[in-house]
Amino acid sequence: MSTPRHDLDLSPVGIARRNFIKGTAVAAAATTCAPLSLRAAEPKSTPESLVKVLYDKLNEKQRQEVCFDWDHIDKKETKRGLLRTRVQNNWSITKQELNGDFYTPEQRDLVRKIFEGIVDSDWVSKFDKQLEDDCGGFGEEQSIAIFGKPGDGNFEFVLTGRHMTLRCDGNSAEGVAFGGPIFYGHAPTGADESADHKGNVFWPQALEANKVYSMLDGKQRKQAEVAKTPREQEVAFRGKGAQFLGIPVTDLASDQRDQLQKTLQMLLAPFRQADRAEATQCLTAQGGLEACYLSFFTDQDIGKDKVWDNWRLEGPSFVWHFRGSPHVHVWVNVADRPEIKLNA
Repeated sequence: MSTPRHDLDLSPVGIARRNFIKGTAVAAAATTCAPLSLRAAEPKSTPESLVKVLYDKLNEKQRQEVCFDWDHIDKKETKRGLLRTRVQNNWSITKQELNGDFYTPEQRDLVRKIFEGIVDSDWVSKFDKQLEDDCGGFGEEQSIAIFGKPGDGNFEFVLTGRHMTLRCDGNSAEGVAFGGPIFYGHAPTGADESADHKGNVFWPQALEANKVYSMLDGKQRKQAEVAKTPREQEVAFRGKGAQFLGIPVTDLASDQRDQLQKTLQMLLAPFRQADRAEATQCLTAQGGLEACYLSFFTDQDIGKDKVWDNWRLEGPSFVWHFRGSPHVHVWVNVADRPEIKLNA
């Protein structure tokens, strides 16, 4: 009689992960058995180096489908600008689904490793839960694109799907954090969520922001509260001197600013250290949190509990828009100067 496996992860995320890597077992075994001299010559496994490995393993037909010039503009949507910098809440940047027959198991495994390098290691399982809930698991309803030629000048890898736009650019996109605008979201119970957003991996970010609100006095709350939520896609930069919504951070007391700083760290937490640092540098270049405004939108308060589902932190070239009603959508656009345009 066989011995039970007590260490086997039978959760939906664990099962999905095993199914994903099953097809890559042969390729992985081949790599393990390669001569030491060949393995020593492999590039360091950063997301950027893996993008180059992936690019080199694409055949000519695949490159025609998913690889583009750095400044490529979709001929069918010329008014939207560069395809590389586009961001949406639910979209396919190319028509080839990651888990379809278009890619080899080895190529899909490389994409997975790139993804795991872009996000913080503590957040991989949380993103997996989001993907399992929203689209059936990693690779389902997801697509990729590569702009430029990795290893030869500017390049950028973009991963898209439902509730996800993530990027890897090796700092090719000058002056922007995360390689450009990104998106993340989650709908664990479907389109509409309860006031406590049970099971939503990103809701703790909103709870952290609401701690700032709970510390505000009556006058400050009147400044911070905004009657109508703006369109969530409106995250283009407005620059210095713009009429921002909400309360200026300069009007917050020191303990309130400390809590806002904790909120910012929680917003950055899902992403790798290099991107967190770049986002912080971009924010510093425009004046830091002191150049920003914090707003809580009162028109879509689930449960009428004044735990604000929709809120926004914005500066001259910094936008973090959290829409929690009816479920979580988060739009992020961060750069070191407001002249950089958004294509949404």
